[in-house]
Formats: sequence, structure tokens, C-alpha cells
Amino acid sequence: MVLALATLISAFGSSFQYGYNVAVVNSPALYMKEFYNATYLGRYNKPMEENFLTLLWSLSVSMYPMGGFFGSLMVAPLVNKLGRKGTLLFNNIFSIVPAVMMGVSEISKSYEIIIVARFIVGICAGLSSNVVPMYLGEISPKNLRGAIGIVPELFITIGILSAQVLGIKNILGNSTGWTLMLGLTAIPAVIELLLLPFFPESPRYMLITRGDEKTARKGLQRLRGWEDVDEELSEMRVEDQSERAEGHLSVLALLSKRSLRWQLISIVVMNMGQQLSGVNAIYYYADSIYATAGVKPSDIQYVTVGTGAVNVFMTIAAVFIIEASGRRLLLLSGFGICCGACVLLTVALNVQDSVTWMPYISISCVIIYVIGHAIGPSPIPYVLTTEMFRQSARPAAFMVAGSVHWLSNFIVGLVFPFLERGLGAFSFIIFSCICLVTLIYIWVVVPETKNQTFLEISQVFAKRNRVEIKLDLNHEPRGRCWDISRKRPLLCPEAAAVMLNHPQSYFRGSS
Repeated sequence: MVLALATLISAFGSSFQYGYNVAVVNSPALYMKEFYNATYLGRYNKPMEENFLTLLWSLSVSMYPMGGFFGSLMVAPLVNKLGRKGTLLFNNIFSIVPAVMMGVSEISKSYEIIIVARFIVGICAGLSSNVVPMYLGEISPKNLRGAIGIVPELFITIGILSAQVLGIKNILGNSTGWTLMLGLTAIPAVIELLLLPFFPESPRYMLITRGDEKTARKGLQRLRGWEDVDEELSEMRVEDQSERAEGHLSVLALLSKRSLRWQLISIVVMNMGQQLSGVNAIYYYADSIYATAGVKPSDIQYVTVGTGAVNVFMTIAAVFIIEASGRRLLLLSGFGICCGACVLLTVALNVQDSVTWMPYISISCVIIYVIGHAIGPSPIPYVLTTEMFRQSARPAAFMVAGSVHWLSNFIVGLVFPFLERGLGAFSFIIFSCICLVTLIYIWVVVPETKNQTFLEISQVFAKRNRVEIKLDLNHEPRGRCWDISRKRPLLCPEAAAVMLNHPQSYFRGSS
């Protein structure tokens, strides 16, 4: 029960906001642009030029992922200093302050305040999108790690759907309600501030990073609901012993560490593929895309809500099937579906003027794309980033993954309006190519990680990183990685952890 409540509160208080702020500017876009125009006219006594308005609106959208990029840069120092739970609590500053700013923007007659507030709330999203999966991955037992790891993505989709529902013109998506709609993002932050302090900090953080085994044991007992947690604590101690000589890896150390090379490349490729495949273009500009697809203006808001509901439903399905089917199969299936949907959407948009029923095919393609993304590309990169790296490297790895994620998100948000105007329907061919390239990489490189400990996953990648494990029989057990291509030893705490767990299987002689 404690594990379930900690998962729900952290995901609602943080991940929900990420999704909400992705979609919150879509439905009221017309009224916000009217406000931009009216404000500009009041200042300069002339209407705003169309190109400038497009640029200003692109900035309003893309400042959110730009803030997310800067939030990602703050992950490693904050989670090492404040802990996982402490960082989530601190992060709510970056939600409550911009919520107030956006809420008073119309009264202040300033569209600049919206752009700045979107940047600040982006910092909140950048931190939460990395810290929540890290926190949940560390408090989860290995048999539930995949399912619990998808919960943040589930709350992201619920946040998107909530923004789409509130954006209906008869609710808040109108000329009088859009500022309130923007300001509502403070509510989950306040709830998290009130409730999350009652739940445990990550036991792995307390034991491995802080060296506080007593608190780690108590936290683990509360999370599991039973007293005997010696087996999990023992696995943490093995990881701790292998990492003491190294300490926390900085981003620069992570980038230069050959024993983590393919893990790092994999999370970069998966996060680029996740974002550059165009999923947030759907949510940032859903109304525009459906208008292009031939949907009646009066029906667009309902089709958008329907798309969000499908996204939530398929993410719920992914929670239940990830431990049965595995991470790799869902990633391959998801990117394959997205690739095919983008190709078919391109064809449908190009011939819909000559075929009366083709707009329905276009809408179906968007929904199929959302289904494909929801079952794999959206949630699983977060899970794999937690699983591919152990305690010393995990904060730096999330920092790299988050930076790539948000920079790619920023590029899509900024460029897509111009891409749509320049290439029209053919802009989706670019997304299909990115899906295909990512799919091929995952097929060739990324292994299955379900039901494996962090140490066992490190062992799998040790083979791909071309390292050979040796044990020094004359000293305290430690690991040595050998760069086979260069015939020289490298420091490798991962190898020590594998040796301590499976000495009979991985012994290669003495150094």
C-alpha cells in the first residue's frame, strides 16, 4: 500500500504536470493569439505581422521544452544533494510560481510573462520527467519495476487528456477561461507538497549514496510491507562495494567511460527517437493537424479529446503487459506502428481533396500513431534509463537522457509550424524515417531487461562493450575490465559486482 501510494502521489504531483503543460496551450491557442495581437496593438498602435505572431507562438510553445532542457541539467546535482524525494518536493517551486504568473498574464497585459512562465514550468517538467522514473525505479521490486516505471507516463497522458477536456470551449477553452486553465497546474504541486513528505526516500539512495543503512532498512520495510528485506539490502551492499572507489560519476566521466558506452548510446538514441518521431507535434498542434485532415472546426476539440483518451487507455494497457511481453518487444512494435502510420498519413493527406472519405483515414492514422507511441516509445525509454545504469551513474545518465529528450522536444515544438507550412503533409515522412532508424537500432543493440537486477543488466552490456572480467585473488575482490581491442585494463566497478554475484561463472583468471 505504501509503495502504491508513493507511486501515485509522486506521479500525480509531478508527471501529471508535465503532460498537462504539453497540451494546455493547444485548445485556447486562438484566444491566446488574439490576446497577443490585442496587447501588441495597444502598445504600438498597429497589428502584429503574421510571421512575427507565428514566431511568438512558436516561442510560447517551445520555451516549455527549452525549460525542460535546463531542468534536466539540474537533475544530477539535486538528486545527489537533496535525494530523489527531496528533489521532487523542491521542484514544486517551478510549478507554483509560473502558475501564478500565467494566471495573471491577461490582467498584466503581457504576453512576455507567458513565455517566461512556460520556460519556468518547463524546468519543473525537465526535473520531474527524470526524477520520478528514477525514484520509482529505485523503490520498486524488480518484478514490478517495468509496470511501476510506466506509471509516470500514464500520468503524463492523463495530464494531456485533462488539458484537452478543460480546453473544450464550453469549459475553459474560451476567451475568459484560458488564464485559469493555465494556472491550474499549481494544484498537483500543492497536493504533492502536502502528502509526499510522509513517504520514504529511496532506500538505494539512503544506503549507497548516504551510507545510512538503518533508514534504508526502515524505508524498504515500509515499502514492501514486511520485515525481512535482507535479500534486497544484500544486493544493494554488493552494488555499494563495487562503487565506493568510483563515487558518483559526472556527466563528463560518463561520456568518457568505455564500459558504459553502449548504454549511453542507447538512451540517447531512444530519447531522440521518442521525441523526433513527432509525438509532441501531435499534442502541441493537434487542432491544426486535424483541421488539415479535414475535420470540421466544430468537431476538432472532441476528436482531440478522443485521441487523448485513446492515449490514456493504451498506456494503461502497457502497464499490464510490459512484464509479460518485455520492454524490447513493445519498443519495436511501437516504433513500427508509428512508422507505418506516418507513411499512410502522408498519403491520406495528399489525396484527401479528391477522395471524400479520406479524412477519416487521416484521423485513423493519427489515432493509430498515438496507440503505437503509447505502448512503447513514450513510456519505456524512462524505464530502460533506470535499468541500464546503476547507482553511481544513474543521475548523470538521466541528466544526459533528459537533455537529449528536451532538446529534441524543443526542436519539434519550434520547427513543426514552419515544417508544416513548407512541406505540408510530407513533413510526416521525416517522422516515419526517424521511427524506422530507431527501430533498427533497438533491434540490433538493445537487450531485454525484464526481471533482471541492475547488476545482471550491467553484465549483459559488459559483453557488448567488449570487456573481459578478471579477479585479483590477492586483494579484496574487485573487478577489472579489459579493453580487448587495445589490450589494456580499465577500471570497472560493474565487473566487481558481477564477480561478487556470480564468481564461478565469470572467473577468467587472476590479474
